[in-house]
Amino acid sequence: MALNGHQTASTSDTKFPSPSAAAPRWFATEGFRVTTQKLPILKAGPIEEMTEKLGIAPPEMIFGDNFVSIEHPSSGWGIKFDAFGALDRVDKTGEKRLKVAYSKEWQQSREDTHDIKEVVKPFDWSYTTDYKGELAPQGPQFQASTEPIPLELLKRPDPILFFDDVILYEDELADNGITMLSCKIRVMPARLLLLCRFFMRLDNVMLRLRDTRVYIDFEKKEVTREYVAKEEGYDKVRDQLAGRRDDVAAVLRDPNQVANLLPVVEKTLEQVDLAK
Repeated sequence: MALNGHQTASTSDTKFPSPSAAAPRWFATEGFRVTTQKLPILKAGPIEEMTEKLGIAPPEMIFGDNFVSIEHPSSGWGIKFDAFGALDRVDKTGEKRLKVAYSKEWQQSREDTHDIKEVVKPFDWSYTTDYKGELAPQGPQFQASTEPIPLELLKRPDPILFFDDVILYEDELADNGITMLSCKIRVMPARLLLLCRFFMRLDNVMLRLRDTRVYIDFEKKEVTREYVAKEEGYDKVRDQLAGRRDDVAAVLRDPNQVANLLPVVEKTLEQVDLAK
């Protein structure tokens, strides 16, 4: 029997960032449990701690207490998405960073804002991440698959039993664009879909998307994870839009519209059967 989506987890099994923090939301159905948490931007102390652990300067807006998790207790399978895990996947060597004029401006702004010159070193300052979530270490693991997510089933007007939209981090790249990572999850009677989307727009340079989708068929107890990376030069995308009546600037700021304009540069499919 499904639990009400507005009920919250009890204090006995939840670790709260502060006494006044709102409890996570959770929803359970068909043997799966979804938990989400949305709290304010981290303050100076936790930011310093995260900076030390990551070894890189964090984004301007870091929601370090936010997360989305899905668990299947009977099999031990679980997956969690949070800001620290995503930022830990950012290139810290500097080899993949965008070598453009904005990089010096960005570094100077970060030093001035956070006074953390000792940790600002070459790294991918666009915060691009190939984050696919963190799996429960003892649970079943994904295996390579060729079976795609059934998009037609997701287009059906099924009732939404639970929905949440959780931002993990955001940065305006020294006023030269935006980079952000967020997770949306919706639960329907027969299935569930999570989308963790990284979106980066660096004005006059590049547009980039990294999408991780987790799809669960409740009846089959099958979980599919799809990762798709897309990117294209800013001018090429702007040229594609030149003949349209759309507000070009507005389209370039909308990741949902940009997603249809960028070519795929990488794609993987994985699946795990929890009925075994």
